[in-house]
Amino acid sequence: MFAVLKTGGKQYKVQAGDVLRVEKLDAVAGQKIQFNEILMVGGESLTIGVPFVAGAAVQAEVIDQIKGEKVIHFVKRRRKHSSQRTKGHRQHLTLVRVTEVMASGAEASGVAAATGTADARRAAYNTAAAPVVAEAPAKPKRAAKAAAAKE
Repeated sequence: MFAVLKTGGKQYKVQAGDVLRVEKLDAVAGQKIQFNEILMVGGESLTIGVPFVAGAAVQAEVIDQIKGEKVIHFVKRRRKHSSQRTKGHRQHLTLVRVTEVMASGAEASGVAAATGTADARRAAYNTAAAPVVAEAPAKPKRAAKAAAAKE
């Protein structure tokens, strides 16, 4: 059985036992995660999602957090002085091993969903609401007038 999953803006065709290098996920080594954005599930019968297959999932185990190969970006302009520039970049990746492809029953599995680090930061920011503190009025006479007006 195989599945086509979407994570990090890319699509991967996977089956049980595959090892993938995907965009960095918010998970630690040894943790089990579940990919819920499944575009297609194949095997005895082919199921294509609109846009995702309902109830389908791919479970995987995180092997390690790694960095990709260094990509060099070199710029040189021909007639300008000191216009050579070299920049390097190493993409953060997560190494995962696919353990199971599920065509249905993903909701009842109890495995945490795979989220990228940006999604995790956004969710943590939204759930950690700052306690509302009443601001001290800038002018006490106005505060007294506002309190009197409320009564």
